[in-house]
Amino acid sequence: MTQAVQSHPKLYESQKLARWYFVVAITLFGAQLIFGLIAAYQQIDPNFLFQLAPFMTNRTLHVNAMVVWLLVGMMGGVYWFLPKETGREVVGITLAKIIWWVIVAGVTVVVLVYLFVQIGPAQWTTIWFINEGREYIEAPRWADIAIVLWVAIFLFNVIATVLKSRRITGILMVLIFDLVALGALYTAGMHFTVNITMDQFLWWWVIHLWVEATWEVLVGVLMAWALMYLLGTSRRLLETWLFIEVALVFGTGIIGLGHHYFWIGTPEYWLGLGGFFSALEPLPLVAMVVHAVYDAGGHRLGAVNRPAMFWVIVQAFGNFIGAGVWGFMQTLPQINMFSHGTQLAAAHGHLAFFGAYVSTVMVLVYIAAQNLRRPVHIPLNSRLWGWAAGLLILGIIGIGGAFTLSGFTQTLVERAAGGSTWAAYIQGYTHPWYANTLWWRFGFGLVMLTGYVLLVTDLLSIGKRAEAPKAVPQTAAVATGGGDV
Repeated sequence: MTQAVQSHPKLYESQKLARWYFVVAITLFGAQLIFGLIAAYQQIDPNFLFQLAPFMTNRTLHVNAMVVWLLVGMMGGVYWFLPKETGREVVGITLAKIIWWVIVAGVTVVVLVYLFVQIGPAQWTTIWFINEGREYIEAPRWADIAIVLWVAIFLFNVIATVLKSRRITGILMVLIFDLVALGALYTAGMHFTVNITMDQFLWWWVIHLWVEATWEVLVGVLMAWALMYLLGTSRRLLETWLFIEVALVFGTGIIGLGHHYFWIGTPEYWLGLGGFFSALEPLPLVAMVVHAVYDAGGHRLGAVNRPAMFWVIVQAFGNFIGAGVWGFMQTLPQINMFSHGTQLAAAHGHLAFFGAYVSTVMVLVYIAAQNLRRPVHIPLNSRLWGWAAGLLILGIIGIGGAFTLSGFTQTLVERAAGGSTWAAYIQGYTHPWYANTLWWRFGFGLVMLTGYVLLVTDLLSIGKRAEAPKAVPQTAAVATGGGDV
């Protein structure tokens, strides 16, 4: 049984807005890679660009660009799928477009301030307009408020659309619950206290719980929609795993924070509790994808969109390995006593963010590309996506491996053998096992940048070649099938 090729589907206004979300996300992805490469080379040659942009500036831009582009990409995914889920245009789309331009302008201003102003005196004006001075959440206070306002308008769009459509699903309930937590948890990093333990306590609620709890659940929602689109997976199956994900992430995630608490002056019992519970969070997402793929069968894998389906698999197992395995192997109390604060944490961070979030945005971008650049019923299997994906994955594995080796060197040489003295610190950082990994990081960073260039080229070229009219098997039309999305 065959079906004639159809024209491009009509887009909702929110899907047109999602397109700009994806464009900015991919652009900031490139900026993240460039600033990361500069920072990596500055560890080899500290004098490189020192007067213009020192290491800490590039590191700040590298980390903050990552946070912003991943959040932008996932929000774009919600704007893309929400009208499909509710059957109507998103309510308040004009307001969403206005705040979108506010955020784009705000990000531009913050980047320019980071580059050309960088630091200021220890005054409230510095905190409000230049840099808060907190690692990973350096954004000035006005930018913090803008982010919370952004999430609030985003939440309004979702709730108003659900109420207007009078259709509430399990996925939408989870999404609304998660967006409330997304805005609320970010405010934890906006409090000021002179007690360093309390300040760090609240800081971790943003650095760890905001990213690893609210983001993980948002990824679960987006992956559920993606699996319905790609494989026609039943809603009941996906919502079951999604509810388990919420229970584990918020049930264990708060306790899992404890493997950080011990090191900031809280009671000793947090180390054991945190080390055990923090590793459970990625399991439901892996189970969701495996269950969906098993139900779909091999004949439907890639029938609609092979690049997106590939990134779904990468997301599931990359999340499990990066967030789960690499996280668990260093949070056990017996290990964490020696590994805490070493490059093992950087290895875990790079692998986890790529596996959990970068892969998710890649899924969303290729789904959008299929609907924007070619008739929806023509299966998407572009020329360069495999090379781009392969180089990106090879690059992050190499970077993660380099960080892992340097972290083990610190753990053994600096901590276990040297006893964490200043002399042991110097010995660990000058040891060949550590020094050589600096070049590995930079080299694999270049591999990732090459993959990024191919990714952009591939996305820009999709649909540019003329497609010969042909009949497409019915299995290729799963995109509008049993998943209701």
